Amino acid sequence: MKTIGMGGVSYALSSGGMNGANNPASASFADSQVDLGVYLFSPDRGAQRSGNAFGLNGTANSGDNLFAIPEIGLLYHLNDTWSTGLTVYGNGGMNTSYPGGQIPANTCGLGAPASNLLCGQGKLGVNLNQVIIAPTLSYKAASNFSVAVAPQLMVQQFSASGLQAFSGYSAASGDLTNRGSSYSYGAGLKFGAFWVASPLVTLGLTYQTEISASKFSNYAGLFAAPLNVPANLGFGVALHPSASLTLAADFERIFYGDVRAIANQSSSASPLGTLNGPGFGWSSINVFKVGVSYVVSPRWTIRAGYNHSDNPISTQNVTFNLLTPAVVQHHASVGATYQLTAKTQMTMAYNHAFQQTMSGATSPLLPGGGTDRIRLSEDEVGLAVAYHF
Repeated sequence: MKTIGMGGVSYALSSGGMNGANNPASASFADSQVDLGVYLFSPDRGAQRSGNAFGLNGTANSGDNLFAIPEIGLLYHLNDTWSTGLTVYGNGGMNTSYPGGQIPANTCGLGAPASNLLCGQGKLGVNLNQVIIAPTLSYKAASNFSVAVAPQLMVQQFSASGLQAFSGYSAASGDLTNRGSSYSYGAGLKFGAFWVASPLVTLGLTYQTEISASKFSNYAGLFAAPLNVPANLGFGVALHPSASLTLAADFERIFYGDVRAIANQSSSASPLGTLNGPGFGWSSINVFKVGVSYVVSPRWTIRAGYNHSDNPISTQNVTFNLLTPAVVQHHASVGATYQLTAKTQMTMAYNHAFQQTMSGATSPLLPGGGTDRIRLSEDEVGLAVAYHF
């Protein structure tokens, strides 16, 4: 929650019990504690097609606009050298739920009922939830330096609906759409290093391997490969010009382009569900984060931050990304911590991702051409309580 309030900055800061989600090596420099939190996430997404010669035009706004995402962290110092912990957090996800019926009957084909924006029947959308369980082991190699490892054990849930029009392009059309929830399991490793270079400067470095996942068996006709979590590399620096003020910045590289299921181009001529089949055309991105925290009084600490990321989606892949319109690039956040007792504190955070839109030519898999447009904005507000042993 403190990280959210500072624009996502975390690599060179002590994350308490949530270190397994940020920099596990920071565990050596935090108090033994337990963290419990939840944030409410509200995305606003929509899609539109215009200019299609066959009339496959329409506008849809997604429903299901509120999600509760919990987080749990535990950190315990075994001795002056070794620290261990457990972090459970929502790593990511995506939801779209467009109502059907935007395209009139008989437009997507003779005798076709009123259809959704991808010429399927009924509701159009996907739902993806990723939860990671990260046990942590941190080693304090010197009084000012630590290294750590945190296995990333993942469970993810996925469902898709309204994709019937693509059955003819799938290698397993019976496992393409409307197959209910399907589960996948995976594992990877996160490594971290944390260095207190001086009383004024701390540095952090992390690397997470790609989390290799099992296939979604119910959707073998949709994904080109297992939906792995991409590897990421991060570096951070924090400045402490006074006991009250902290200024921090992070750089992160997320390797979406290495995960076939999301990186394959949607224009691929191979069938859906095959190794070279269509994906969402996502590319690897850079993320820049800056944040500030200030201790106002013995009880109150306030925070603010800004986060900018590249857009992983190209204009050539907009049609498939009606399902996953992850185009937001600018995030601003604020937060605060209140010291309830000597050992207990409460942290609040709010983050806003400003609305971003993207347009591109309609996929040739849908006849008649035209222009597709997607948009997304996000709000999240959270509350967490930490108890220090």
